[in-house]
This record gives sequence, structure tokens and C-alpha cells, in this order.
Amino acid sequence: MALILLLVSAAPIVAALIAFFFWTPSGRINYGELLTPRKPPEVALTRIEGQAFSLPDLKGKWVLVTASGGLCDAICAKNLLVIRQVRLMQGREMERIERVWLLDDAHSPSKELLAAHEGLRVARATPAQLESIFQAGAMDQNVWLIDPLGNIILRFPPDPDPKGMRSDLARLLKVSRAG
Repeated sequence: MALILLLVSAAPIVAALIAFFFWTPSGRINYGELLTPRKPPEVALTRIEGQAFSLPDLKGKWVLVTASGGLCDAICAKNLLVIRQVRLMQGREMERIERVWLLDDAHSPSKELLAAHEGLRVARATPAQLESIFQAGAMDQNVWLIDPLGNIILRFPPDPDPKGMRSDLARLLKVSRAG
């Protein structure tokens, strides 16, 4: 009887140890690719109006960043639309989010495009500056998320799914007290 009682008592502990050491969950709940948080180097950029700009200027806000040329191809236009819509989908929390478009060439975006994205911060960056900020993939027209502490934490694919981005950002805004 004592042996049966010992086995019944030890079974949950043995099962927990087996699960902890030999079983890894296969599912994930985030849409974007989680990155090891890191602060980008302070790079002096220039806004298209001529003022100085750097990403640390937005510290304290969640920042959605995309990079492409000023002529803005179809993927660029979709990325700009998605980051605007994802920000708007956050409702009253949208004031915690900023949007940045980094231009990697000398072309200027059209006035119609800029008018359609009111509040978008647009700055010029050389390909070398983009490489130093994002370390890789900036030219693939990804969308990046920077947290209020200034760390790059998520990378979304080019032509991202707005629902996936919205749920990732909503989850972060809900649990974060910063920004």
C-alpha cells in the first residue's frame, strides 16, 4: 500500500521532469520574428525637410520602421499602408506608436504619398547606415519594431500580414508599462 501511495505521489513529478527535459513545444504565438534585443548605433540621419533625426529621438515610443527607395514600389506602398493601419487598429493605444520610413536613395517620395500617410516620419539613410542599424535584411523591405527602450526586437517580413502584426503589437502594448 505504501509503495502504491509513493508511486501515485511521484508520478506528477516524474512526468514534469520528463516534459521539462525532453519535450519542446512546437507552436509559437508571435507572427514577427523575435530578435535578440539590441540597441542600434546612433546614426545621424536627415529628415526630408532637412532637420537632423536619429532613431533614439523616439525613445519612449514603440516604433515601426520600414526602409526602401523614395520611388516606393508596390511592396513599399503596402508596408506603409500596413504600418499605418496597424497603428490605427490599436485604438486608444495608437498614440504610443510612431512610424518611420527610411529612404535609401536620393529620390523624393511623391507629395500624394506623403499626404496619405500623415504623421509618418521620413528620413534619408545610406545603405551603410541601414546595415549598421539593422545588421541585415534592411534592403529586403522588412518592417522592424523598436521598443520604447530603443531596442530592435521584432522583424516582420516584406508584404506583412496586418492581422499578425496587430496581434503582436497589441500583446506587447498590453503587457508593457514602458512607452
